[in-house]
Parts: sequence; structure tokens; C-alpha cells
Amino acid sequence: MIQRQLQARPHPEQGYRACLGLLQLSRRYAKDRLEQACAHALAIPAIRYASVASSLKQRLDRQPLVRLTETPDDLPPHTNVRGAEYYH
Repeated sequence: MIQRQLQARPHPEQGYRACLGLLQLSRRYAKDRLEQACAHALAIPAIRYASVASSLKQRLDRQPLVRLTETPDDLPPHTNVRGAEYYH
């Protein structure tokens, strides 16, 4: 999660504050809960500090991680779906 925070910003220095916030969460919550919340954040992807803190506060880290398997390419054809070539 720390690596993603630093890579998501144009300059790594901009991610330091978010990284410090994540490390601060380890003082309030158990390390296994923080690890699970970070795993959830990386999976959905919502890598902001606020997303991880909210997940911990609402105990979403204790729920099983649900992965979405259906992608937009798996949708059945329909007459109302125009597709990307319609807009070009």
C-alpha cells in the first residue's frame, strides 16, 4: 500500500503525508486489521488514506473480500448498447 501511495503521485514527496497517516492507523488498530483493510483497498482499488480509515472504522476489513468476475465485455448484446464505435 505504501508503494502504491508513492507511485500514484507525480512526485513521491506528495505521498509521504498519506503514508504517515497509514502508519498512524497502526497505532489505533491491530496490524492484521490494517493489513486486511489495505488488501481490500488495493483490490477495489481505493488507495486513499480515507478509504482505508473508513474501512477500519466500519469494520469492513473483517468481511470477506468479494471479487467481481464479470467485466463489461461479458455483458450480453442488447439493442440499447451502442458500443464505442458509435461515438466516433
